[in-house]
Amino acid sequence: MTVGDLNGIGLEVILKTVANTDLYNICTPVIYGSSKVVSYHKNIVGVDFPFNVARTGEQAEPLKVNIVNCWQETVNITLGKLSDQSGQYAQKALETAVEELKSGMIHALVTAPINKKAMQLAGFPFPGHTEFLTLHLSSGESVMLMVSDEMRVGLVTNHVPVSQIAALIKPELIFKKLHILNNALKIDFGIEKPTIAVLGLNPHAGDEGAIGSEEINIIRPAIERAKEAGILAMGPFPADGFFGTGQHKKYDAVLAMYHDQGLVPFKALSFGDGVNYTAGLSGVRTSPDHGTAYDIAGKNEADTGSFRKALYLAIDIAANRARYAEDHANPMKGKEKALKAMEGDYAE
Repeated sequence: MTVGDLNGIGLEVILKTVANTDLYNICTPVIYGSSKVVSYHKNIVGVDFPFNVARTGEQAEPLKVNIVNCWQETVNITLGKLSDQSGQYAQKALETAVEELKSGMIHALVTAPINKKAMQLAGFPFPGHTEFLTLHLSSGESVMLMVSDEMRVGLVTNHVPVSQIAALIKPELIFKKLHILNNALKIDFGIEKPTIAVLGLNPHAGDEGAIGSEEINIIRPAIERAKEAGILAMGPFPADGFFGTGQHKKYDAVLAMYHDQGLVPFKALSFGDGVNYTAGLSGVRTSPDHGTAYDIAGKNEADTGSFRKALYLAIDIAANRARYAEDHANPMKGKEKALKAMEGDYAE
């Protein structure tokens, strides 16, 4: 777990989550940040538990909370305030954790929220976590996938100005996103034959070209190519009524064209209960669906629901990937499982 912005609610939700000792039976928590900063926030949150300071995540001790010191110096914490320092140390924690995830020292990463302006002030050259992680943990593309109990919503474009969206939407990009999303649904979520709904770009999905031609010339060809590749993609659907009429419940995931098209309905229906998952990475990464919440930082009012779900989803996906790798490394085991399943069906 990376501490995120030191002036926000990141460490509050982390500490409240790891204070539950039942968690230690299913994972070994490792906090990337600073033991001094953690102690400062512990006093504010009012939780008390011993922790182990480890040199790396690989040296973490089971059945307790571990902290990897990503810096030694004392940091000036100004709760609820934007600062370049908060961005600087959030970046240090993130870089350390990602290197250890890449090297296999840890199994999964859960990132506490960062403030994009603070990160910019610190010289962080990325719009957000997703773009940084995509550079370091993928072959060039990933899918920002919002996950809740009742829906999964992926994005074709992430943190880009609205004025640039149409120019970025290309058939090749949509196909790549569908391919990544389809694989993630199979491997990370254990869905054998996932179905994906694709939203249009324009109002009413273009109304057959009356309100834009992107659906005809760009989105439909990408969907057809995906179908030829064995991906069960449908659409494009008009975005305005898709969620309100409950159509999202008929599919394993929805692919939206841009950030607010997907996240506005997702957060309207699942705010505080959702998780941001980066699909298509070599390592597992999740985060809560909220930001730094400067307005309540230090007040001990933050809800841990989304962060806790992010942590449990990371654990589940890491386990699913391990099972998938084991099954495909031993084809006979996969065949045995299929035969047992068939026998069970016949027995019923």
